[in-house]
Amino acid sequence: MIEKAYFITGTDTEVGKTLVTAGLLQLLSRQGFKVAGMKPVAAGCEWRDGQWKNEDALMLQENASVPLAYDLVNPYAFQLPVSPHLAGNGQSVEMTQIQHNLNQINQQVDLTLVEGAGGWFSPLSERFNNQDLAEYLNLPVILVVAIRLGCINQALLSWQAIQSSKVPAAGWVAVKLDKNMSMADENIQFLQQKISMPLLATVPYCEQAEPHTISKYLRFFEN
Repeated sequence: MIEKAYFITGTDTEVGKTLVTAGLLQLLSRQGFKVAGMKPVAAGCEWRDGQWKNEDALMLQENASVPLAYDLVNPYAFQLPVSPHLAGNGQSVEMTQIQHNLNQINQQVDLTLVEGAGGWFSPLSERFNNQDLAEYLNLPVILVVAIRLGCINQALLSWQAIQSSKVPAAGWVAVKLDKNMSMADENIQFLQQKISMPLLATVPYCEQAEPHTISKYLRFFEN
C-alpha cells in the first residue's frame, strides 16, 4: 500500500539523502505518480532571488511533478552550514507550519517525500529533532545508509532508534560512498540480516551522481 507521504532520514549528514529523494521523485513520476519533495528545515543556504535558498531543497523543487513555491518546499532556510538548531539563531521553527505546508503540497500531488536534515536524532530546532518531526507528521520512514567504514554501527543504531519510535519503517537504501571500500557487498548483506525492513535499492558508487542516474537503481513501488 502506497502512503501519501514518507520521511527520508539518513545514518548521518552527507550520505546521499537528497540524491535518493530526488531519484525516487523521478522514478515515481515515471511510474505515473504526481510527486513532490519537501525539505522542511535546511542550513547552509545562499541568497538567491531575494531569499535564502538551499541547494538540496532546490533539487527537490526541480524534480517535483508540479511547480511549487520555494517557501512551500523549504519553509525554514538558514544561512550558516551548521546544525539547524544553531543556524537558526533563535528563530522559532514550528512543526505546525511544516504540517501546514505538507498538507498544501499533498493537495497537489499523489505522494510527497519529506527529507530531514542530518541523522535521525539530529536537532532541527532547539525543541525537536528528526524523529520528533516524523512522529508529529506520522510518516513512515525510509533510511538512507552510507556504505563506508563504520556503516554497520551507524546503520544498526539508526535502525534501533527507528524501531523504538512511533512511526513505521518503510525500507532502507544502501548508498556506496567509498569506491575503495573492501567487502562493501558483504557489509550490505550483513545489514540485510539485521535490519528487518526491505532493502529498496543498492546505489553503486558514482563519480558524478545525479538524480536520473540514481533513479536507475531504485525499485520503490515498481510493479
